[in-house]
Amino acid sequence: MSKVKTIQKLYAEWVTSENFQPYGQVIFASVDGKPYDQDDAQLNLENGTSRFYIMRLHHKGRKFDKITRHVQCTQCLGSLEGKDWFMAVAPPNQDDQPVLEDIAAFRIPGNCFIKLEVGTWHAGPYFDQEFIDFYNLELADTNVVDHFTHDFLDSHQLQFEIVIAKGVGSRE
Repeated sequence: MSKVKTIQKLYAEWVTSENFQPYGQVIFASVDGKPYDQDDAQLNLENGTSRFYIMRLHHKGRKFDKITRHVQCTQCLGSLEGKDWFMAVAPPNQDDQPVLEDIAAFRIPGNCFIKLEVGTWHAGPYFDQEFIDFYNLELADTNVVDHFTHDFLDSHQLQFEIVIAKGVGSRE
């Protein structure tokens, strides 16, 4: 007998430094020569060799049933060519799964990047274009030794869909 799957909508809001704070940081452009401060990405890459690369992702819709976290490093993601994209996140915790009520979705403009705090649960990037190239800063072996995934289909017969919240479609 197959399990019934429920689809839960997550309404994406435009990311801001304030609303993303429980999950990490949003980094926008600054004036060249500005001294290092708390507005710069506060990185933790001390547990291995840093890896900065460009990954090409192809459109896979905005539905997901798995969420991942890395507990040994921060991770930075941003799109190239100024393309907007989506990410679902939940705050770090000590459990083997995020708290369902704490999962949030964000629409991220192509003029910034996000830094995920150590242990932040995340699903994405998601987007509507055919493909987007993303830069990614993490450890060289993050996806081998520091990749913990929770499957909501197995645990809750649940799938999420990121949808655009009213007023999020344009930057008014």
